[in-house]
Amino acid sequence: MLKGVLLSILASVLFGGLYFYTTWLDPLSGEEIYGWRMLLTLPVMSLFLFWSGDWGLVRSIAARLNKDWKLWVALPVSSLLLGIQLWLFLWAPLHGHAMNVSLGYFMMPLVMVLIGHFYYKDTLSHWQKGAVLLAFLGVVHAVFQAGGFSWTSLLVCLGYPYYFVLRTQFKTDHLGGLWFDMLLMLPVALYFTATGQGFDAMLGMNTSLPLLIILLGLLSASALVAYILSSKLLPFSLFGLLGYVEPVLLVLVAFLIGENIAEKEWPTYIAIWLALTLLTLEGLFTLNRQAQPYALKERITADRSGS
Repeated sequence: MLKGVLLSILASVLFGGLYFYTTWLDPLSGEEIYGWRMLLTLPVMSLFLFWSGDWGLVRSIAARLNKDWKLWVALPVSSLLLGIQLWLFLWAPLHGHAMNVSLGYFMMPLVMVLIGHFYYKDTLSHWQKGAVLLAFLGVVHAVFQAGGFSWTSLLVCLGYPYYFVLRTQFKTDHLGGLWFDMLLMLPVALYFTATGQGFDAMLGMNTSLPLLIILLGLLSASALVAYILSSKLLPFSLFGLLGYVEPVLLVLVAFLIGENIAEKEWPTYIAIWLALTLLTLEGLFTLNRQAQPYALKERITADRSGS
């Protein structure tokens, strides 16, 4: 489970970095950035699958397409759900919706906890229940202050959980399924890149843009791989709760690009930070309990060797 937690945190850090990274890709629009990201993520992910020996996951889904017609519907829907989220993630900070999207990411873990409890029958520890309560209070305050939900907030908090549920139902919840998601996004990605200003800028004086675009693909692939691997290693509810790391980082990015938190919004973020603190304390206590038997075994072995 520790590996899953670390991968989830790594994914959140990389996604937060991507959120800020988009501001360096001038003169590309949000649609162009999305297009280049998809075009470069697929080959990088393909190389990773070959290197890690997981290419068989892609072949297994391809073989199932000959037997299960439902996959011909499920895979495009899965790709569409993820594609919308990835596009919104890059579009929001360029169009003044960074805080609204951050609110959506605050609400999403609660939706995932509810799905995990009622659909997957996950059980929560006392620490996790306390974190859920704090997060719930923070989100209620945020929604009350905002006067409701923006469409970007709802798209995030409802779209992502259903994406994961759909992948689980059709047993595509692994890197092979993510590869097909990326593959089916290519037509839209090609359209966005072909109709944008990126090629003209790269042929002009902007010599750094090609390198920045290549790095975009590397960061994107790394974040998505870590995210999907963590979703396989963690219970659905805990995976959802760890999603609170990302919106905290997105708020920091929103600060960096010029957005601010109003005084009335601080209770929401304090509640979320307290919830993350509870999860961190639980993790530290768990690691300590796991380390004690190992340390005792080491001492016994050392005593026997000494005697």
